[in-house]
Amino acid sequence: MFAFIMRRLGVLGVILMGSSFILYNLAAYSGDPLAELKQSQDPNRDFLMLSLSRDLQLDVPPPARYFLWLKGVAGLFIGQANFGSTREGSTVGADLALAIPVTLRLVLAATLIAIVLGIGLGIVTALRQYSRFDYSMTFVSFLMFSLPIFWVAVLLKQYLAISFNNFLKVPDVPLKGLLLLALASGLFWAAVIGGSRKTFWRVFGLATTCAGSLIAIMDAMNWFLKPGLGPIIVFALSVGVAYGITQLSVGITNKAALKSSLTVSGAALVMYYPANWIFDNHPGALGVFAVFSALILLAVGAGISFSKIDRGPIIRTAVITAFICAIIIVVDKFMQTWSPYMETDAINYRPVPTIGQRNDLLDTSDFWLSSLDVVMHLFLPTLALTLISFAGYIRFSRGTLLEVLNQDYIRTARAKGLTERTVIMRHAFRNTMIPLTTIMVVDFAGVIGGALITERVFGWSGMGTLFYRGLLSFDLNLLMGVFFVTATLSVLANLVADLLYSALDPRIRVGSGA
Repeated sequence: MFAFIMRRLGVLGVILMGSSFILYNLAAYSGDPLAELKQSQDPNRDFLMLSLSRDLQLDVPPPARYFLWLKGVAGLFIGQANFGSTREGSTVGADLALAIPVTLRLVLAATLIAIVLGIGLGIVTALRQYSRFDYSMTFVSFLMFSLPIFWVAVLLKQYLAISFNNFLKVPDVPLKGLLLLALASGLFWAAVIGGSRKTFWRVFGLATTCAGSLIAIMDAMNWFLKPGLGPIIVFALSVGVAYGITQLSVGITNKAALKSSLTVSGAALVMYYPANWIFDNHPGALGVFAVFSALILLAVGAGISFSKIDRGPIIRTAVITAFICAIIIVVDKFMQTWSPYMETDAINYRPVPTIGQRNDLLDTSDFWLSSLDVVMHLFLPTLALTLISFAGYIRFSRGTLLEVLNQDYIRTARAKGLTERTVIMRHAFRNTMIPLTTIMVVDFAGVIGGALITERVFGWSGMGTLFYRGLLSFDLNLLMGVFFVTATLSVLANLVADLLYSALDPRIRVGSGA
């Protein structure tokens, strides 16, 4: 394995060096960084041209200049990397250090949500092949996949930002809107659960009634201005999570796992008020980490206590339940912060922003207010990217799972009497993840490259914006700095994909020489 990794790193290094050499020279010969200054009437034009030529080493031919740039980049191995200076005089490394966290914050959440939702819905559509839900999700996925991101962003700005902010002035849900939301919920759940025509209409009626009643209660309680879950709803959601995670992980018939997960749900209820005390008196990432750690440790203890054999899956189920329960408690805290956040002068009851990374007028000394502001600025771009990208995961995971379900070993597993959950989760799903691994790893590598159009539409300054600036201004050092980061991640992603193949499929022996 070690020899395989070293060989691959050597090959990838050659690929990275060759591609960077080609891009550097193509970019260098494609334009003149001094063209704008040559047409200038500034009295200091000659001085500025000489200064810029000296700073950017324009007197050196591009092929030789590339190796000067490569020498600075090679300093990375001794902790003294030098990517050069931009035309504005700042260092490329400093600009990259500012842009990378912005891009990660912008698109990483969208990528994770798209993967989870896309694969989850893709599996459901495969299991409901040729059903109403399958046809509906096929239509939606093709529609989302074909829409341009800037058009989706404009629609989201209009209806989820401007219109929603106007709604919050007098938060009264009209009867027409209530009926539409209730009917949409009924159709969704009826399609997901499926079954006979009689079952479909029963689920539709129940889901429509529950959704309509819930929205009416929220409207009557003025929930949109002062949202919150409270300990009872947190506990109810935690119990639902416990049953759902247990069913997906080991099956609901595993009493030890179910008891462990339900114990974690009870612990979430007990910890509700202590967790809020920690959030209020020790605001910050350390307080959030303490709540997560406490619930996860309780989950490990519960898993050990209730299991006699095969403890790994039981502890894993309890830990996943604890993690999601902790997220629910944190979400409830954000809901409690919603009203004070809207009442600040910087927000003034218009909480959904349409541009920017954060509100500079907001007081950043309050951890929860500033964190909620960051989340609200992430809301629209994250939703836009998720809607566009998760469609591909739906189609690919559906097709892959359908192919796997037709294999002989799946029919053998069913013939042996294994439950459908075991066949899907332990046999089919794991083999479905092998081809999906390539897409996910490459997507994670592409995340850091930035979403140029998304950044420009929502007014963010990340890696995509730096790349665009480098192209327009013929700033070779800036352009190559962005390329180096993205290209390095791309080639490493291919190596990670190969290693994940061997982890997912024992038949693949990387580096065995076979």
